[in-house]
Amino acid sequence: MTTTELFEGVPAQLASAMKRRGFSTLTAVQRAVLEAECEGRDLRISSQTGSGKTVALGIALARHFIAAPTSGPGAGPSGLIIVPTRELAAQVREELRWLYEEIPALRVEVVTGGMDLWRERKLLAQKPGLVVGTPGRMLDHIRNGALDCSQVEHVVLDEADQMFDMGFREELEAILEALPTERRSHLLSATFPPQVRQLANRFQRDALHLEGTRLGAANEDIEHIAHLVRPNEWYAALVNVLLLTEGERCLVFVRRRVDTVELAERLAGDGFVALPLSGDLAQGQRTRTLNAFRNGSVPVLVATDVAARGIDVPDINTVIHLEPPSDAEMYTHRSGRTGRAGRKGRSLLIVPPFAQRAVERALYGARVKAEWQPVPTPDKVRKAIEKRARRQVRAMLDAETGPSETQISYAAQLLEGRNPAAVVATLLRFANPALPREPMAVNAIDPEEERKRSRARDDARFHWRNKQGPNRSSGPGRFQNARSSRNSAYKKP
Repeated sequence: MTTTELFEGVPAQLASAMKRRGFSTLTAVQRAVLEAECEGRDLRISSQTGSGKTVALGIALARHFIAAPTSGPGAGPSGLIIVPTRELAAQVREELRWLYEEIPALRVEVVTGGMDLWRERKLLAQKPGLVVGTPGRMLDHIRNGALDCSQVEHVVLDEADQMFDMGFREELEAILEALPTERRSHLLSATFPPQVRQLANRFQRDALHLEGTRLGAANEDIEHIAHLVRPNEWYAALVNVLLLTEGERCLVFVRRRVDTVELAERLAGDGFVALPLSGDLAQGQRTRTLNAFRNGSVPVLVATDVAARGIDVPDINTVIHLEPPSDAEMYTHRSGRTGRAGRKGRSLLIVPPFAQRAVERALYGARVKAEWQPVPTPDKVRKAIEKRARRQVRAMLDAETGPSETQISYAAQLLEGRNPAAVVATLLRFANPALPREPMAVNAIDPEEERKRSRARDDARFHWRNKQGPNRSSGPGRFQNARSSRNSAYKKP
């Protein structure tokens, strides 16, 4: 496909910016927007996380901003984009800034909680054409009169399902009520659970549903693997998995904010370079942590689900679900942090036996077929690292750019009077990377055998309850007891 064919239908101002940005292809969701008759329609865009939805949205809104006055005295913004987190707001703003840089006078500004309120009011006083913000802060500016919504023609709810999960329903409804009745309303989301569809049906009219990837479809660039692990061996399993990643970017999901700190500290004590990310961090620290993760100086990030929703790092190699996802939507969002922009990725679940069936239900709902594999034992970890080092040595020997003359001369000196095989074997020891720590002992559990035991326990419990009659008292459930044990496992021994 020629460059002209690639950008056919894209407004010239955006096509020029995309060429400079190095676009060599359009994603499925971007092509869907181009090929649809979007003019004058409310849009409901569904596509996987990391599939280029922001640029697709920019393409959909471009003609409005090209034709309409974009800023100036007396003109409020004509477009609002509402997002769940500060990090995502900044990312959307930057993405649209380079995409719209050739549209005259269009300024894109951002308003989010945790930032200087008076500085944001000064920016809004300059009447930007497009404002990106989090629900709470945007509503604050509307109520105090700093954000004039009388000219808004387009409002966008980005990651709508996540905003509902984070409890922003009331703020979203209040913002929508403050906007003009005659407007276009758009939703972007990886999933559309019932509560999001209910809101969408209320404020959208005759919405056009565009799918970049089939809603709920598994990302083919992600390898899904599940390890069944005893509750007291979860840390050993995590250590062995991280040893196999060899400094790749890994995002580890835990449930609570306190778990992020405790686990990151425990990993750091074992030689891994890891940092926590949660809502407890000040904005400056959050920014520094994300920058360190993005540039690779910190390869392991331990995060809660809420904190991770603002992460836009395209080359996260592995997502690790240390706490099993509670439902299909959670799994979709977590695993969507990897396998982005055409890159390959892995989604690893560390699952205690009591949660196996719940995880399988979540995977089924997400339309994902995970491969249940034994957790890596110390022997498997060492052998895998050794094989990887040998492959790297062979690749270097087969490379077109060979060693320098100086290196060859020194190699000849080393071989003088020595057994060549012994010299190579000695040097190969240096090819094995130094590990942060030794692998940990962990017992493999057969998933199918565990399923059989679980079914047998359920059958026995069913028959026991039937014998007890209707006035029985069953006491605390096995799942509740096991979860309490799981939560206490984060504490250092």
